[in-house]
Amino acid sequence: MFTLPAPAKLNLFLSITGRRDDGYHNLQSLFQFVDYGDALTFTEAPDNELTLTPTLDGVLPEQNLIIKAARLLQAHTGCTQGAQIHLTKRLPMGGGLGGGSSDAATTLVALNRLWQLKLSTNTLAELAVSLGADVPVFVRGYAAFAEGIGEQLTPAYPDEPWYLILCPAVSVATATIFNDPELTRNSKVLSLQQWLNRPWHNDCEALVKKRYPEVAKLLSWLLEYAPSRMTGTGACIFASFDSQQAAEAVLAKAPVGVLGFVAKGCNQSPLLSELARLDT
Repeated sequence: MFTLPAPAKLNLFLSITGRRDDGYHNLQSLFQFVDYGDALTFTEAPDNELTLTPTLDGVLPEQNLIIKAARLLQAHTGCTQGAQIHLTKRLPMGGGLGGGSSDAATTLVALNRLWQLKLSTNTLAELAVSLGADVPVFVRGYAAFAEGIGEQLTPAYPDEPWYLILCPAVSVATATIFNDPELTRNSKVLSLQQWLNRPWHNDCEALVKKRYPEVAKLLSWLLEYAPSRMTGTGACIFASFDSQQAAEAVLAKAPVGVLGFVAKGCNQSPLLSELARLDT
């Protein structure tokens, strides 16, 4: 039995550069991890048995990305071992923090270890694409400039500030935003170097603010304290600070009922750090 983190990610910028014939969108984004997220505990179980506790409201176990990731690994390898998986859920669903994708990635990495399958990181990342476009970045575990549908990853090394992340009391479905006819889909393709020398933005932000007033209201509030923007397709928003104390001071002033947390930006995922610790 062992426990591994499933950290949140931030999209430091998100640009939609086109829509593909298969319905997916081409994008450019800069992914960075933070040292806060879910945690999963894995215990061996016999004979293909897979159990997940607790169940999430409105999500059947076989529809959960955690179980889907485990089944994918079994199918790819022919493995007949099982696992009991316990999820400690801290990240909101529909928040743009990648919680479900991170859970799936941690499951792939953990069960590869638990079942002694010895698949390479490249193989796990290739499998991960079928679970979601941003699952591979969690498997690889390094901050990255993402292109294609999010699966083409180039290592990147942004600053690692402290972040204040706020979660409006609303869930935003990624598919809803990407299917909205008003979404910007024609942004210019830029190199990473060009991105590093210009202000960052999120092409989904204007649309989400229009569709979800709660997001617009909270962004306006946070902008009074620091430059802020939305992560992913929302609903969570964030701002960077030079110190933990500065970020926590603003969190203490957050509107009543708004949940949030302060976390450190990480160019290496806490998942990789914990795996290295287990190996020592």
